[in-house]
Amino acid sequence: MSVKKATPDHIIEVSWEVCNKVGGIYTVLSTRAKTILTQTNAQLMFIGPDLWKETENPLFKEDKRLLAGWRKKATEEGFEIRIGRWNIPGEPIAVLVDFTPYYNIKNEIYAEAWNLFGVDSLHAYGDYDEASMFSYAAARVAESYYNHVIAKEAKKASEAPKVIYQAHEWMTGLGALFLKHWIPSIATIFTTHATSIGRSIAGNMKPLYDYMNGYNGDQMASELNMESKHSIEKQSAHRVDCFTTVSEITDRECTQLLEKKADVVLVNGFEDDFVPKGAAFTAKRKEARRVMLNVASHLLGQEFADNTIIVSTGGRYEFRNKGIDILLESLKRLANEPSLDRDVLAFINVPAWVKGPRKDLQERLESPLRSVTPLETSMISHELHNMDDDKALSMMRAIGLDNNPNSRVKVIFVPCYLNGNDGIFNMPYYDLLPGDDLAVYPSYYEPWGYTPLESVAFHVPTITTDLAGFGLWTNSLKGEYSQLEDGVKVVHRTDSNWDDAANEIKNTILTFTKMDDKQVADLRRRAANIAKKALWDKFVKYYLEAYEVALSKVNE
Repeated sequence: MSVKKATPDHIIEVSWEVCNKVGGIYTVLSTRAKTILTQTNAQLMFIGPDLWKETENPLFKEDKRLLAGWRKKATEEGFEIRIGRWNIPGEPIAVLVDFTPYYNIKNEIYAEAWNLFGVDSLHAYGDYDEASMFSYAAARVAESYYNHVIAKEAKKASEAPKVIYQAHEWMTGLGALFLKHWIPSIATIFTTHATSIGRSIAGNMKPLYDYMNGYNGDQMASELNMESKHSIEKQSAHRVDCFTTVSEITDRECTQLLEKKADVVLVNGFEDDFVPKGAAFTAKRKEARRVMLNVASHLLGQEFADNTIIVSTGGRYEFRNKGIDILLESLKRLANEPSLDRDVLAFINVPAWVKGPRKDLQERLESPLRSVTPLETSMISHELHNMDDDKALSMMRAIGLDNNPNSRVKVIFVPCYLNGNDGIFNMPYYDLLPGDDLAVYPSYYEPWGYTPLESVAFHVPTITTDLAGFGLWTNSLKGEYSQLEDGVKVVHRTDSNWDDAANEIKNTILTFTKMDDKQVADLRRRAANIAKKALWDKFVKYYLEAYEVALSKVNE
């Protein structure tokens, strides 16, 4: 069947991160929407959870005139939905659904899921119920939309509608299974961005890669108390029309732990339309550096020269998975490097159990006077609820990375979302990112890696690893390991080369500190060029392939 014949008329995508900025999936969906609209000419709709009933959601613009006829029918059927536009490029239709009423029939839903699909919800805990009720509600909403809108349009066109329902992560798998059961003519796609068992193995300090071929997903799910999430993920992968994941390294996980190889690998793309250009970028970079150096100066009680190297990392607070542990070790080794002759200021931008901004630091930032003594616990910008047992702070204390005034290397843990209103920096993450000189994401477990991709898009040379999908993709561009002079340094990481990897990261940062302005400018240009090769117009072809696979399966 040709791609043209298999092009969908309607695409419905479901994710917990629709109009809800949590992590990388939000970036996938929000940056890709406009490209999907232009490449397919399909009617595109996103379904997400309605989590903003009491306050206004800046990412969602409700429009009560939009799909008014269906809204009326859906309300009569008992759905509590809001219909509008997602405030992203392309402004696709977004439906936010209140899933809480389904808690009343939770046990009945789980019993049916067991009887129909073999999904084991018996061991559910934590966010399983919340995700599953949203997933089921989203599928019911899609069913209603199909019956009252799509099916009626199809009758007028006298041909069967080609409809895609794409569910992202285990959190939406249950709905995909039910919808496929209710309306088999809808082509279902399930996308796992990271296997729940793979992430759990890595997060529990077990060697994921050296023993990958020996792991059994079902056995590990039992050992790690992950039976329910694993069950829904595995059943979704096997039962939908097209199973997809986001990188070759995660496909290896799927093959081993879910016992299902992906039908299509949907490489994650990016849009750089929010990256400032020319003079605007230069101004952003200058202001970002001023803000970061100013905060560091007041926190540490010292002045920083203009040539200070600003290094950063960021992402979810997965201490081992994101490589925060090995980065801190590398920085400690860098601090002990006799040949280091420039100040290095590292920011660990990872949201933790934050209590709020430090009052003592706020007072210093508001004062016209300059302090010449560091604040107590000068390694952190905000207060935590668990200051004594936080993993990052504990490791920094243990290895002596304590911002000694005599050290060339200073580290500041920023444990909050940089949303422009954190009380200390008061600048959004994307406004601070241009101020970095070097970004380091030495991940142990990273199915793709949007943070390094975002960094190079903002002209920041970046260190990543070959355990990240982005790192492997970068290597594929060159046909061998990408080096610092290429704009992205890919470090080789295994379960057993911690010492070598830490030294390689340390040496790469040290090499960067020795570069002159022209060399750095060349690096920044090459980093930005790598980002241009990951734009969605280069990667949307994989989605078109997945649509074709799913629609062809339905036709069979």
